[in-house]
Amino acid sequence: MKKFWLPLLLTIALPVSVAAEDKDWEFMIEPYVLATSIEGDAGLGRVADVPVDVDFSTILDSLDIGAMVHLEAIRDQKWGVIVDFGFMDLSGGTTVARNGVLEADVYQGVLETFVFRRIQSGSQYFDLYGGLRWWNNDIGVNLELGPLQPRRVKIKEDWVDPVVGGRWHHPINEKWKLVLRGDIGGFGIESDWTAAAGVSLWRQFESLSMEFAYRGTWVDYESGIRGEVGSFAYDTLTHGPMVGLAWTF
Repeated sequence: MKKFWLPLLLTIALPVSVAAEDKDWEFMIEPYVLATSIEGDAGLGRVADVPVDVDFSTILDSLDIGAMVHLEAIRDQKWGVIVDFGFMDLSGGTTVARNGVLEADVYQGVLETFVFRRIQSGSQYFDLYGGLRWWNNDIGVNLELGPLQPRRVKIKEDWVDPVVGGRWHHPINEKWKLVLRGDIGGFGIESDWTAAAGVSLWRQFESLSMEFAYRGTWVDYESGIRGEVGSFAYDTLTHGPMVGLAWTF
């Protein structure tokens, strides 16, 4: 399955370099900061229902490295491409799990590549999009249960989900606009389900703009037989407020 999805994912993500000088094209680059919290459970082999609830303060304390960027290109205000990538590498988060002490290292990366069609209605417009969401997870846990020997479990898992959704842009005035976004995917092809939603306020300047938003992404994924060696389950919601600075050219 991945031999099919990954080339398609890379094809969608390729920049349209030939058209870069075409004035009909508009581009946007937006690095952003997401005050992330993660809620949910993971199952790693015979270690089932490992809590991966991590609030933003814990993420700040445990963050080794992270980066987030959003890219868009649209031609003639009709057809466009969206690429969004974010990852974070956390180590040393500790919590209590079923009368034991759990120390977890979590790497989570998410790449979204979408094609969209813009539909104009007066000053408002709606983007209907579809594409792929690639998840890349690397989770390792040390589990200590009383007098028993500590257990170390580490699993790396990645998968690609098809996604369809929409995005509504509503100008409030010349300087501010409201954007609502939602999508759904997975459909049992790799993950059972995945969904994302967000609300944004944009403050527009000449070539720069600032985004103030709240967004969340949920996934319910499972591979193998739960509780057996090599199995993996990941049912989490990643969410939080974000601030971005976008350059349009």
